[in-house]
Amino acid sequence: MRNIRNVATVGALAALAVGAGTAFGTTASAAPNVTPQSVCGSAYKTVNSAPVGSLGTVYLTYNSKNGKNCVATIRANPGTLKNMSTYIYVPATDEFAGDDGTFSSYAGPAYVYGKGYCVSWGGSIANVYVSVENSNCASLKEHRVTEVR
Repeated sequence: MRNIRNVATVGALAALAVGAGTAFGTTASAAPNVTPQSVCGSAYKTVNSAPVGSLGTVYLTYNSKNGKNCVATIRANPGTLKNMSTYIYVPATDEFAGDDGTFSSYAGPAYVYGKGYCVSWGGSIANVYVSVENSNCASLKEHRVTEVR
């Protein structure tokens, strides 16, 4: 009887160890893929993007049904909390929206009405910042800046 109890105990401990390894062994990169559409909504199509160094990408999306733009800054490798931001600005209407804080995966969404207007947008991850001015309009050439602070 004692041997049976020991075998059962060893089997239970082995199962517990495998279960704990499965539960706690998951890395941040195994997190579900985050897309601009999962952040902004499925009706938003990506119309522009800008890399935030090697840390991730800021996406500009547009919904043709409601005329709104949305931005989201998405990390390449989700994980520990990092300072992140995303913003969008319509100079012609002075409409601004943004999101900033400490996030593990993405900042956003941020929405503005942008149909027929140039937009300025950008974001940051940790100490890398990107901004795109006068974007997605025929009348002006966009200007991109990436900086490390």
